[in-house]
Amino acid sequence: MHTSGMNEQAPTLRSVTQVIDAQSLLEGGGFPVRRPFPTASLSSYDPFLLLDHMGPVNWPPGEALGAPDHPHRGFEAVTYLLAGKMQHRDSAGNRGELGPGDVQWMTAGSGIIHSELPDPDFRARGGVLHGFQLWVNLPASHKMMAPRYQDIPAAGIPAARNADGTVKVRVIAGKALGTRAVIDTVIPITYLHFTLQPGACHVQPLAVDEQAFAYVFGGELLAGPTETRVREGQTVFFGAGEAVSLAVDKGEEGPVELLLLAGAPLNEPVVRHGPFVMNTREEIEQALRDYRDGVLA
Repeated sequence: MHTSGMNEQAPTLRSVTQVIDAQSLLEGGGFPVRRPFPTASLSSYDPFLLLDHMGPVNWPPGEALGAPDHPHRGFEAVTYLLAGKMQHRDSAGNRGELGPGDVQWMTAGSGIIHSELPDPDFRARGGVLHGFQLWVNLPASHKMMAPRYQDIPAAGIPAARNADGTVKVRVIAGKALGTRAVIDTVIPITYLHFTLQPGACHVQPLAVDEQAFAYVFGGELLAGPTETRVREGQTVFFGAGEAVSLAVDKGEEGPVELLLLAGAPLNEPVVRHGPFVMNTREEIEQALRDYRDGVLA
């Protein structure tokens, strides 16, 4: 196999601790998603709260759905679109569009009311909508920070390849193959979209205090030092160590697509109620009162 990202002194590779299947469900106005977590067996993966694989769904003309007005407080919602076109708007008057390859890193902080709907032209024509939404927890010290958006167009997301072209990565957060992300995160986060060709092997360094997992959405990954097979629609969780090994059998018919995510646990209490994520029940009750009283409007 081809290798990339190796140092002269080989890093300690993280072992595979678990492989789980994503659950299928409907979200928002009825949008089909596959969700690795939260589920009955895995409520969160500190500092990550949720990962939704949206679609891919081929909408007939006039039928595309999204998520109408809904509030957020206490976390960050990261939308990464692979296909289709979405519009977002919020109660503070912000609005924008997301197209293929674009990223929106929304820090809800103290709270906003937000909608994510198909672009009107896309809804009228129909077509494939495909992407991801990730929720990242905010530490207690930042849960009530001022809301902010970072909208990064596809051309602005740094990308890199290894020497022989078998490994390609889009660096949404963190760094890989000598390339660093442009997005400013509240806490250190790694968010990488890898495309691995048959026969490829990549060793990705990670900070030892980070928890790490990979979600495969195309092909079959060989994960960790034992090359555990992880199929499309499955998530692999890694143990402690300095790096993760991502490989593809040279006999695989096509490339493997995956998201690699890592972050240092906050180790703080998490109290959730729908779109509110705080540290205490009292803070949740205050968020509900603020929403009812129009403070988030």
